[in-house]
Amino acid sequence: MISLDVLRGATVALMILVNNAGAEAISYPLLRHSVWNGCSLADVVFPMFLFIVGASIAIALPRRLQRGETQGAVLAQVVRRTILIAAVGLALNALPMLQLGDLRYYGVLQRIALCYLFASVIFLYGKAPACAATVAVALVGYWMLLCFVPVPGFGLPGVDVPLLSPHGNLAAWLDRRLVPAAHLYHQGFYDPEGLLSTLPALATTSLGTLSVLWLQRGNNAQRAAAFLSLVGVALLCIGLLWSHSFPLNKRLWTSSFVLFNGGLDTTLLAILYQGIDCRRELGRRLRISLVPWLAFGSNALTAYVFSELLADVLSVIHVARGETLQQWLFRLLPVGLGSPAFLSLIYSVLFVAVCSVPVLILYRGRVFVKF
Repeated sequence: MISLDVLRGATVALMILVNNAGAEAISYPLLRHSVWNGCSLADVVFPMFLFIVGASIAIALPRRLQRGETQGAVLAQVVRRTILIAAVGLALNALPMLQLGDLRYYGVLQRIALCYLFASVIFLYGKAPACAATVAVALVGYWMLLCFVPVPGFGLPGVDVPLLSPHGNLAAWLDRRLVPAAHLYHQGFYDPEGLLSTLPALATTSLGTLSVLWLQRGNNAQRAAAFLSLVGVALLCIGLLWSHSFPLNKRLWTSSFVLFNGGLDTTLLAILYQGIDCRRELGRRLRISLVPWLAFGSNALTAYVFSELLADVLSVIHVARGETLQQWLFRLLPVGLGSPAFLSLIYSVLFVAVCSVPVLILYRGRVFVKF
């Protein structure tokens, strides 16, 4: 599925863009994560990547089984890859100063690793019915946990404490019980990639698996994609309706947030599938226009790790007047180009352009680094 590679590449490029603002405090609100409830453009990136992880599972695992590998051998490879991805995530968290005393245990790659592991096991041994059951149980179960289970020291959500209270929600309480504050996100009171919120994140991943399984069934690809786009719109609307009582919240990964983003991701995949994979012959101009996204998509985690390392390097090197190299480079942008927010966006775009160089070299050389 070329469309899946394109979507993965665009998602990684957008992830790098929103993570590397010239100056986050002055960047466009749309490119900043919501402070708590709500959903900005920055908030849809990580769910989209997990959705793509699930979609890739539906393609890669059956292919290995068709080659004659046993389920045990496939599972062993999944476990090895899970450990590697999580280890890379911990290593990135330890940078740039390698201080283990306040090493953040959770993180983006750690969540990807866990969702990849559990979604693979569910699909490997339960196929589509188990994936669908996982989505339903995870979303309803998480909603019940956050809305109807009293939080020790705070009380019942919506009665004794506001619903989804930053300090008084069950997910944050559990993170504080399991992990010392020094090892949480910003040494704070919760972690956006915490343990309990991994449950609905698994639902996001399984939605990706189900979407590709649907596209693969039957002989009429156009009709399958059209139906999938309708399902996506329905999920998006249900998520928005549910958000009136159970708000969209990326930091807690609420069930409404899962459905809203799942609908968005499903619709985008269906549209790209119709526009790319359903065409027997891709025009030359279309092929050329897809190259940057295919380059990012074919080495997605490599691009992400490179961007994190580059950002760390720019943040630890200090130049004149105590500025970091990142701040100095941002200050070089001519003020006359536009507003401060626009200058921050220009810096982000240039940062993505720099990150595209190594992945384009790898893509041209047909080198694909697998974590």
